[in-house]
Amino acid sequence: MTIVERIRANIVLYGALAANVGIAIAKFVAAAISGSSSMLTEGVHSLVDSGNQVLLLYGQHRARRAPDRLHPFGYGRELYFWAFIVAILIFAVGAGVSVYEGWQHIREPEPLGNPLINYVVLGVAFLLEGSSWTIAVRELGAKRGELGWWAMIHRSKDPAGFIVLFEDSAALVGLAFAALGVWASHHFGDPRIDGVASILIGLVLGLVAVLLAREAKGLLIGESAAPALIEQVRTMIARQPRITSVSEVRTIHTAPEAVFVAVTADFDDTLTMGEGETLVTAIEHELKAAIPTLTSVYIRPRKVGT
Repeated sequence: MTIVERIRANIVLYGALAANVGIAIAKFVAAAISGSSSMLTEGVHSLVDSGNQVLLLYGQHRARRAPDRLHPFGYGRELYFWAFIVAILIFAVGAGVSVYEGWQHIREPEPLGNPLINYVVLGVAFLLEGSSWTIAVRELGAKRGELGWWAMIHRSKDPAGFIVLFEDSAALVGLAFAALGVWASHHFGDPRIDGVASILIGLVLGLVAVLLAREAKGLLIGESAAPALIEQVRTMIARQPRITSVSEVRTIHTAPEAVFVAVTADFDDTLTMGEGETLVTAIEHELKAAIPTLTSVYIRPRKVGT
């Protein structure tokens, strides 16, 4: 895969990374000038998001390694490991720092400076985050078909897309809290309100982290392929004239676009061992040709009555 093809394939991640790096720098500068706690929290939030996109890109790079003796099914599930690390970072760093900084600002409030730069940065950040969110929604929307958004995310085997969607959604909510916190602090003359906004941002990040960890855990443990794919495999095998029935079809994703399938089927009891081997080989080739995501096919034949 060329560099251009990789960028196109990961447009969601690269778009989010570019937006978050620029936003993080602007937020830290604004926080230093204005003394806003929620703005500092938002800077940490964007910095964590930037690191998360780098980790996901690294995970995708590692997942593309070819199978070897120690990992005969490849390294595809390493991406799921890094997705879980991303969830932990959001919780420990993003949410943790936000809540801590907000609490410190409530205990020891600092005088607020001119809020104008905060509003400017928040406005630009909202536009950039909104652009990244739109890209993520567009890319995932093209894949979800007739499924609802939550069902699509729950069934998705590629964590990169839905992690960016979750992060950007949390970022937009966080920007709203930050803007409200800055405005309310100046309107009511109480800088502690800005600290409350930081805590609310931290709680949003904590919720997102829990949801992402739940989805990443399922992928790490191993999830089956979509019901439609399983049914397609069953139908293709069952229509073979010398197979009387398909007893079991088990699948597991070894990568977002790689599925291992194990089938137990009842063969005609007049079938010889040589004929059975030939039939199994033919079925494997037919399945892989029809369903490219099937990287490994195992068929356990048994004669009727055994």
